[in-house]
Formats: sequence, C-alpha cells, structure tokens
Amino acid sequence: MTSNLIQPPSMAASRGAISRRTGNVKVLVSFTSSNSKTLSFSDNSFRLRPMFIGKVTEQSSCSSLNEQQQDEEQEQEEEEITVSHIKEELYEALKGINRGIFGVKSDKKTEIEGLVKLLECRNPTPEPTGELDKIGGCWKLIYSTITVLGSKRTKLGLRDFVSLGDLLQQIDIAQGKTVHVLKFDVRGLNLLDGEFRIVASFKISSKSSVEITYESSTIKPDQLMNIFRKNMDLLLGIFNPEGLFEISYLDEDLQVGRDGKGNVFVLERIEKP
Repeated sequence: MTSNLIQPPSMAASRGAISRRTGNVKVLVSFTSSNSKTLSFSDNSFRLRPMFIGKVTEQSSCSSLNEQQQDEEQEQEEEEITVSHIKEELYEALKGINRGIFGVKSDKKTEIEGLVKLLECRNPTPEPTGELDKIGGCWKLIYSTITVLGSKRTKLGLRDFVSLGDLLQQIDIAQGKTVHVLKFDVRGLNLLDGEFRIVASFKISSKSSVEITYESSTIKPDQLMNIFRKNMDLLLGIFNPEGLFEISYLDEDLQVGRDGKGNVFVLERIEKP
C-alpha cells in the first residue's frame, strides 16, 4: 500500500512527523504547529479519519482558586460534623457509669478512650496556654480514669451513707488559682450536702500544659470532717491535682486533660454554682 503525504496549507510553516506501521494496517501522521497544538491523522485501508489531540496551554487561575476554596470549606464542614458526632458518641458512652470513679468494664473504657483520642486528634486549640481566657471558668468532671475501688471506697464510706456528688474545677486566670470541689451527700446527718475543697496554684509549663501546686484543703461542714478525719490522707491522695497537667483538647464547652500519671479527665463547662 502506497500513501502520499499532503501537508495542509495552515501547517506549511510547521514541522511534520510521520509514523508509519508496515503492511496494510494503518498510518499515523501528526503535525505540531507553532501554537503547541498537535493534529494527527489515522489512516487504514478503509478510511482517513482525523483525530485531534490538543495540549492545554492555559487554565483559568480564578477557576482553580475557587475550586480550592470550595474544597477547603467542604473539609472544614466535614471536620465540624465529625467533631460534633464524636462528642455525641462520647456523651452517649458516658451514660450510666458515674464518671468512671467506681470503675468501668474494659470494653466500655476502651470505647471511651478511643473517642477521647479522636477528639484529641482534632483539637481546635493546640496551644491552650496561649489562650487562657478559654480555660478560665467553672468545669464539671464527666469522666476520669481515677478510681475509688475496694478498701479505699469502704474506708471513705462511699458504699453506704456517703454519696459522691459533682466534682467541679474552678479556674481563676487572673489569680493563677484553681479550686477543686468534691460534693458529698451524707445520709443520716440531716445534711443537704458537704464538700471537700482543694486550693492550688498553677503556672504555665509549655504551650499545652500547666504545673499545678497544692496549697490547702478543707472539708465543710464540721460533721463531714469528723467522718473523713482518719482518712484525710487517703482522700487527698486520690483527688489531689498537684503535678503536670496537659490540656489535650479544648473548645467552648469541653476540655480533655491528662496528668503526669497518665490519668484522663473529661470536663464540660458549666455556669459557676
């Protein structure tokens, strides 16, 4: 089969390249013009078919920027939805476990701490000590890996006539103070409530952690002090916040922290009582 190459007038100033396969199968002819466009013709024994292969030499920068902005906005929306969903799952997992103070089953603990880690990976405040106004205020403990079990619970009377109420953390940024309050309800003493109060100071240790120093502790009223007097060291040993405390997650209404012993604390913001 013989094929003659006819060069189009519009391509006269262009360089041509011919690729021929032997036999009677096909001939591929292509031209590259000065405007960087390539025109190819595929020929076989039946027909001559034009085939256009174009190079994109220009792209709208505005279109690219708009697409990038839309992608970023979509990622942000997905991130917010994800955090919201994780928090919902966490609150659901915390139902019925009394903050974990008296222990939880291993599978439940694994579920809770898995959700906590997911939140920590999405921390909107990676340097919380640089935004102390977000830390100040009153927080209520909703989960902790600190436990009161076995003989400790018995000695503190937390099995029978003493009930453990809210555990609060009041942070005064201006004074550099934190007050931890444990509420108690004592049946049989005609008491509405009582409390164990621990006062401590804190100073910034890093971009995400503070060093807490114990200052004093008190129990009110006196009748409650009479109950705990023999076991004050035990009570303080369990709930004393002294040491390094890292804030691993912080937003407007939820805080997650870890102490130097590896304990996990999850707190929600509340109005000061």
